[in-house]
Amino acid sequence: MGAACCRPEAIDFDGEVNLFHFFLLRSVGKGAFGKVRVVQHKQSKTLYALKYINKQKCVKMKAVANIVQERRLLEEIDHPFVVNLRYAFQDDENCFFVLDLMLGGDLRFHLERQGLLSEEVVRFYISEIALAIDYLHSKKIVHRDLKPDNILLDERGHVHLTDFNIAVHFSDRRLLTGVAGSLAYMAPEVLTKKGYSAPVDWWSLGVCAYELMFGKRPFRGRTNTNLTEAILREPLSWPADASTRISPEGMQVVRSLLERDPNKRLGYRADGSALANLKAQPWFAGLDWEVVGNKAAVPPFEPDSKKANFDATHELEELLLEENPLKARKRNPNANLDNLSKEMRLMEEHFTVFDYTKRGRKSYYRGHAPSERMSIDPNLLASSATGIPGRPDLGEERSQLCSTTGLDIEGQIADGGGLAALRDSNAYPPTEHGEEREPGSRYRN
Repeated sequence: MGAACCRPEAIDFDGEVNLFHFFLLRSVGKGAFGKVRVVQHKQSKTLYALKYINKQKCVKMKAVANIVQERRLLEEIDHPFVVNLRYAFQDDENCFFVLDLMLGGDLRFHLERQGLLSEEVVRFYISEIALAIDYLHSKKIVHRDLKPDNILLDERGHVHLTDFNIAVHFSDRRLLTGVAGSLAYMAPEVLTKKGYSAPVDWWSLGVCAYELMFGKRPFRGRTNTNLTEAILREPLSWPADASTRISPEGMQVVRSLLERDPNKRLGYRADGSALANLKAQPWFAGLDWEVVGNKAAVPPFEPDSKKANFDATHELEELLLEENPLKARKRNPNANLDNLSKEMRLMEEHFTVFDYTKRGRKSYYRGHAPSERMSIDPNLLASSATGIPGRPDLGEERSQLCSTTGLDIEGQIADGGGLAALRDSNAYPPTEHGEEREPGSRYRN
């Protein structure tokens, strides 16, 4: 009789997805306000990565708009070389993304472990990433933060793009102007603030290719100002041993990706033939792009499955230091939205449930129709979650906005708000030991 009262409640897998549907396994990552751990779906037994973000910290970091925007973009995306969203939901404390699990680690981890990657390996990665970038651009999405930290390997060694919290839709009619991303990987046109579009991702890919092969970035500076000047004006130079590490054909591809004129940059073509132009480069001769696109090519490097391809201290921190460990909790059925702050209400109403097994992908992007209307009450963000004050109605000018989320969500991120502004304002602070960080490096708490 007593045992019966302690029997766990049956899980309703036909109802809305929630944290009770998953076994919580090891912690594998930590960011400024979010954490990542491995989970297993209790019914399908499939392993996933669970990225969870504390709502209060999200508000404090002025990143509410970014979280909602990332959730919406990920619902639209489904590609073999992207870390795809499978489920999204929230409880009273956290917002949850359930994503494809990548056990091979990120390219920053492998670059630091191995020192340098061979030309063969880099060429393979560039080919797969190029397909992902081209796919995003076909959806009118620009990533804006392409770097080794945001390129993950699966257990076989295939690459996948992740971290879409400053990605936005772009328009052929109106250029983006917000300074967003990681400085060392930003294209010149981002820094000049004269307007940019999809070609910025191809520049970042060039920086990544150079860094992976030579262990350092093509443009460097001791301060952010020096680094900016180098990106804008310094000629591209090669290490003394470059000819032993990369072929002339490879150099030409990297050089063409790092073309300062976005209209001449490899990967960009106004007529939509960008990928065809890249595929035609001699460096990729002999590469079967159909096999690559089908994820059937054999990766030249396979991560060691017997070793942790991530920082193992995350799990210890979760066990020893976490004051409020993650666990499944029922939502408060008596919660009143009117008692929440504007930012918390925004997350509550617009970080909606997604379950890929129950509905197809959809886009919140509606182009630039003059009849476009904001999908969120403008008064909700009068005190903007990204620190940008509420702006007046633009009338017919609204047709130039990049999505139906417009000024409320995507427009703020496109303008450099939220996490984009946070990354820029941090200016890469010192490490906990007082050492100066390299400009353009990824800032982690």
